[in-house]
Amino acid sequence: MNLPHFNIASTLEGLVRKIPGAPAIRAPWLGEEVSFRELNSQTAHIASGLAQAGITEGTRVLLLVPFGIDFITLAFGLFKAGAVPVLIDPGLGRKNTLHCIEQARPQAMIAVPLAHAVRKVFPRPFKTVRTFITLGRRWFWGGETLANVLSLGTEEFASLPRNEDHPAAILFTSGSTGPSKGVLYTHGMFTHQLKLLESRYGIRMGEVDLPTFPLFALFGISLGMTCILPRMDPTRPAEVDPDEIVTPILKYRVTSSFGSPALWNKVTRHCLDKRITLPSLKRVLIAGAPVAPELLSRFDRILEDGGEAHTPYGATEALPVSSIGHREILELDAGNSGHGRGTCVGKPVAGIKVRIIEISDEPIPQWREELEKPQGETGEIVVQGPWVTRLYFNREGATRLAKIQEGDGFWHRMGDIGSIDAEGRLWFAGRKSHRVTLEHETLFTIPSEAVFNRHPEVRRSALVGIGPRGQQQPVIVIEPANPANVKRKNWTDRLQRELLALAREDKETQTIRHVLFHPQFPVDIRHNAKIGREKLARWAASRISPEKNPAA
Repeated sequence: MNLPHFNIASTLEGLVRKIPGAPAIRAPWLGEEVSFRELNSQTAHIASGLAQAGITEGTRVLLLVPFGIDFITLAFGLFKAGAVPVLIDPGLGRKNTLHCIEQARPQAMIAVPLAHAVRKVFPRPFKTVRTFITLGRRWFWGGETLANVLSLGTEEFASLPRNEDHPAAILFTSGSTGPSKGVLYTHGMFTHQLKLLESRYGIRMGEVDLPTFPLFALFGISLGMTCILPRMDPTRPAEVDPDEIVTPILKYRVTSSFGSPALWNKVTRHCLDKRITLPSLKRVLIAGAPVAPELLSRFDRILEDGGEAHTPYGATEALPVSSIGHREILELDAGNSGHGRGTCVGKPVAGIKVRIIEISDEPIPQWREELEKPQGETGEIVVQGPWVTRLYFNREGATRLAKIQEGDGFWHRMGDIGSIDAEGRLWFAGRKSHRVTLEHETLFTIPSEAVFNRHPEVRRSALVGIGPRGQQQPVIVIEPANPANVKRKNWTDRLQRELLALAREDKETQTIRHVLFHPQFPVDIRHNAKIGREKLARWAASRISPEKNPAA
């Protein structure tokens, strides 16, 4: 599909013609509101001012600004100017963030004062930056202030014409299973995603959205929804005050919201404890990690009959791949349909192809039909579609490992394990890097953990392997529903016996002989939901030797 002369920011110009006075952004806790007309005007001033400051078509711009009105206006302003914003999750931590900056090789930087101060202390990652702009007061680091740049701008600046293949942004992966990688998005990819989200979830102009993740705020506004900014730290969704989510949903009659399982776990428990329902919500999107059926079941008591919680499956490199509603998941869970398969993530969305291939840790240069496994068998998930990103920026080795060439196109290796059932539904069985390989058997995390998660005293579990691949010792690590119980030896001894009995009864887990207890699992930075299995594996290895005789 050819999209000549398109710029993702031109959606604002179209919305100004349709709903100019409607609120595009509301930050209730700040008492601030921006209409679509005002947002378009502000982004025009930013784009034209940046052009005067030397930031023009194709300039890679490191954007280190907290999620909020300034972040949204700057992102759209950069899109409008044809520049390429580099977006790094601030929750990655200093070391990882600096690594990402060095990898992206930005040519300009727009940031808050603290980020500029860090630049002076750690100059190496910023060595390619030639233009420095400060949001707020500038101190000793030089460059321009955003206020000065805006004074150079004009309201008449229109979005620079772009086509489908023009770079739009560099977004960094969460780094939950390895170093973060910069994913190059084009304007065409963003456009395809917008159209898919609009059609798949029935999103309509004039709806009200409460996003808890920056990228989805940009999507919602582009689709003509009013964005309600909650008072929370988006890098710590598990620590959200549920009132800061529930109150604006009720007050502004929010119809759509995106968040991680950790956030919705807290919000739904709060709603049930306080007997609160959310009748205006048509759709809840939950992503970032597998979602427990127990969490999804709470939405039946919180949403109206027309509302639904959806669990789209995908990654920064390919989003979305598939999607499923919570009621279908609960039906499958009640019928034990997923036993041994993992978590159902639904049928592939329109426009994308999904295949299952033999598992490999090596590059696959060219697609071959014999790579594909028969329907129903478990293997590595690969996808192909118009919004699947082509490469990692400045990471040729990672690109070779993740892409399989097929003619003029390619397949992207998701790094996940799964299968496709007879109805065409995709089942997620865990990350490829997390599989545990024994001498004559391979265990996958999600199906194995489901056996132990059924126990009422288990909050969640994590399968990890100790030792070299092909000769690993499987260990199940348990996070109890009550973390204080970890210190009670009688309790851990009794629960260990019960869990090992469960393991012996199921073919997925019969080789597991070790059970460890951990009070609180490490989780990923972005969604606070993906279990840090690498850290747990190192922790488990310090407590169990692979040569140790298995527990009876």
